[in-house]
Amino acid sequence: MGCAPARYLVFFQYFGTRYSGVMETKRDQALIGVQNYLEAAESLKASAPIKFRISSRTDTGVHALCNAAHLDIQRGPGKPHFSEEQLLSSLNKHLRPEPIRILSAHRVPSSFHARFSALSRTYIYRLLLGCAHHSQVPVFERDLCWAPAGGPLNVPAMQEAAQFLVGTHDFSTFRSLHSEAEFTSPVRTIFQLDIQPSAGFLAHHYEHRALEFWEVKIRGRSFLYRQVRRMVGALVAVGMGRLAPHHVKELLEVKDALAFPPNIMAPASGLFLKSVEYNEADLDVTAAPGG
Repeated sequence: MGCAPARYLVFFQYFGTRYSGVMETKRDQALIGVQNYLEAAESLKASAPIKFRISSRTDTGVHALCNAAHLDIQRGPGKPHFSEEQLLSSLNKHLRPEPIRILSAHRVPSSFHARFSALSRTYIYRLLLGCAHHSQVPVFERDLCWAPAGGPLNVPAMQEAAQFLVGTHDFSTFRSLHSEAEFTSPVRTIFQLDIQPSAGFLAHHYEHRALEFWEVKIRGRSFLYRQVRRMVGALVAVGMGRLAPHHVKELLEVKDALAFPPNIMAPASGLFLKSVEYNEADLDVTAAPGG
C-alpha cells in the first residue's frame, strides 16, 4: 500500500486577460480557467488525478500577482514525495507556454486549506489619470489599469469616502447578485483601504504626457462577488463628483444590491490580487500530525 498523499501550498501568478477567471471551466469554451492549465500538469506523474484547491476566486480579466492553492499528490508505491523544488520546476515546465507562473511551493500539513486557512487577501486596483480617451492609454498598460475619462479625480474626497468602508459591515450593496449570493453572508471585514500614488510601466518614457497612476489597496479577510470592483467604482464616482463621500456611507447602510448606481462598477482590467496572507505556524509541516 502506498504512503499517504503529500499536501503542498503553491503561490502562483497569472495575466488574467487570457482566461475566463481562475476557476476551472468546461474545456469547450473560448476562454478557459487558470485552474484548467494547473491541473493539466501531466509531467507530475502522480498516481491519482491532481486537484488544485484555489484560495481566492478571480473573474475574467482580473490578474494575480500572487494567488494561492493547495494540492495533494499521491505517488506510486515506493516512490518518494516530490521535493518543493521538484514540484516548482515540474509545474513551471508544463506552464511555460502560458502567462501563468508558480512562484513557490511548500509542503504543508494535511489539515491546511488554502482558502479557509487564509488570514486575509490584499487586492490592488490601478487607476490611470490624464487620458481623455481610451486610445490615449499607453499600449503597455492596456488591460492592466482603468483610465476613467472625465478629467482629474478629487482624490481627497475618495480617501474620505474610503474610510466609511473600513471595518466590519454588511456589504450587501457592494456585491453583484448571482446564484450563490443568497447562501453567502454579506458581512465582511475590511482591514485596510488606501489610495496612493503609484508608478506606471516605463512611465518615465512618457513623462511629457502628464499621466498619473494611483493604486487603491484593499485588504480584507474575504470578499463578496465583485465587491472590490463595486467599491472602487463608487470611490471613482466620488472622485468624479457623481457621488459625495457621504453617499458611500448611505449605500453601505441601505444594504441592497439593487441600490448600487448603474454603470459605475470598475472594470476587471485594473484589478490585481496582490497576495494571500497565512499564519506561518499553519505552514509548518513538522508541527502537525499527518503532515
